[in-house]
Parts: sequence; C-alpha cells; structure tokens
Amino acid sequence: MKKYTNKLSICLSILAIMISFKGYGQDDLEKAMATSGGKSEKVIATFKSTKLINGHTNETLYKHELDFKVDHRFGDIAGSNGGIKKFFGLDNSTDVRIGFEYGLTDKLTVGLARAKGATAVQQLYEGSLKYRLLEQTVDNKVPLAVTLFGSNTIAAVEANKDDPTAATSYRNFGERMNWVAQIILARKFSSNLSFSLTPSYVHRNLTTFRDPNDLFAIGAGGRFKFTKRMALVIDYFLPFRNKADKEYVEAQRATKFYNPLGVGLEMETGGHVFHINFTNATAIQEMQFIPETTSSWLKGQYRWGFSISRRFSFDRKKAKSESKE
Repeated sequence: MKKYTNKLSICLSILAIMISFKGYGQDDLEKAMATSGGKSEKVIATFKSTKLINGHTNETLYKHELDFKVDHRFGDIAGSNGGIKKFFGLDNSTDVRIGFEYGLTDKLTVGLARAKGATAVQQLYEGSLKYRLLEQTVDNKVPLAVTLFGSNTIAAVEANKDDPTAATSYRNFGERMNWVAQIILARKFSSNLSFSLTPSYVHRNLTTFRDPNDLFAIGAGGRFKFTKRMALVIDYFLPFRNKADKEYVEAQRATKFYNPLGVGLEMETGGHVFHINFTNATAIQEMQFIPETTSSWLKGQYRWGFSISRRFSFDRKKAKSESKE
C-alpha cells in the first residue's frame, strides 16, 4: 500500500507542476492573448494527433471531420527474437490496427476500429467515445484541458473449449468484452511543448486465474516540437498491480510484466500526420498493452512501429467557403 501511495504522490506532484508551471515558452501563449484583445481564448492544438504512441491525447475531431488511422507494430529489433536474421523485427508483425474516428460535434468524437491483437485474445473490434470536457485558456483561467475517453473492445477469436483456464475460454458473449475508461489531463506550455497525464481504468470480463479483471494505471506523455513540421513524442504507462497476484501470474506464464514506454518522431505532411516510433509494447489496444506488456527495453525487446493518420472534412459550409477564397 505504501508503494502505491508513493506512486500516487509522484503523479499528483506532476499534475501540480503542470498547473503551476509558466516557464519555457509561456510568452508564446501570452502573446496570443494580447493579439486576441485580452479575451479568454482557448488554447488550440495541444497535440497534433488524437494519439501519441500508445496512449490517447486530449484532442478530438472537429464536427463532420473523419480521421482514418493505421497503426502497425513489428517484431523485436534486438534480443533473442530480433537481429539481422529477423531483419530487426521487420519480418514479424505483433499487432495491426485500422480505425476510423468521426466528429459528431467539435467536442464529441466516436470511433470504430479493428485490431489483430498481440496476445491469445485476438480479432479485436473496438467502439469508442471521446469527449472534450474542458479546454485550456490562454489567460490560464482554465489551466488544463480535460478529455474523457471510453472504449469497449470485443474479442472475436474462437473460444478455447479444451482449456477452461485459458483467457479465451469464453462461455458467452459477455465474457468477450473489455472496457477502458480514461481521464486525459493536458497542458500546452508553449507552441513547442505539451504534456499530458492519463489516469486509466481497464476492465476485462474474462482473465486467467489471479490476473485481475480490474486494473488501474496512470499514463504520462509529452510532445516537443523542434521544427515547423517535426516533433519528438513520448508516453509511458504505470499499471498498479497487486504484487502477490503479479508474481503468481508471472510464475504461471514463465514471463514477466513491464511498463509500456514509447518514444517516437512525429511528422506533418499536409493532411497527414505520420509517426515512426519505438516501444516495448507489442499490442496497440489499451485493454492489452496496459495490463499485458511482457517485453523489456533492456532485453532488446522493443520494436519499430508506425502510425499514419489522414483527415477528411465533410463540413459542406466550410468546404464551400474555402472554395470561394
């Protein structure tokens, strides 16, 4: 319990820094306020995409905007399953995800996706909702942006009828469901620097013995823009596991759990946002990479990955006005 309390204290300290920090680059936001006539203007584009590497950002789509996204994870770059024989992971694919997101309003985004899945739980169909609750303002009256995210992922893989203890020994449709809920707290410190903190809750209706159905975690992410169209992005998730259950599950599987860490390069190319990244997480879906990352950076078990995002606008009024300009 003391261990969890210390971790929570660290997270709260980071949040306090996010709210109070006015250091590097804050002049950019103050200048924006001056040009707006002193009005309480909203800070825009805290992040450039709706996702960083593994985790979500606070961003939602504008009304009638469609975002088509493809995510891919390759195999280990190094270690016993990597190296030149496996072409540094490019010969393997641990997970693939294709998704669509659509802006019902400027604040509410709905999503549908299909992912391969990186564990025995595969053929994943996801439905999600993302709501922009609060937006940071230039004058700091609202110091943080707050976005709510929720998803339901259904596994369509064939049920394992031979092993009743397996994670896929489904007896009914309800056991195939997995839920994720997140509160995404974000702050843009300048035009170049943004940071987020993401308390997360994962519920899996069916798990193996002593692998918890409910798991809390906290994620942190950042973006540092160093040219007009390029930025460094990073995110990290810390699951809060019961130590005894963790040791039992690790012993039964002859493996070990690790915290997912991703580092990547973000590039803007017109209507596209392209990410090339490195992460120890094999899975893309939150319901898998948060509770079930079993690869370690220190063992060379990190992998190439990429994300391509393309946005389309179906706002007829906006398109008509742009055509006249």
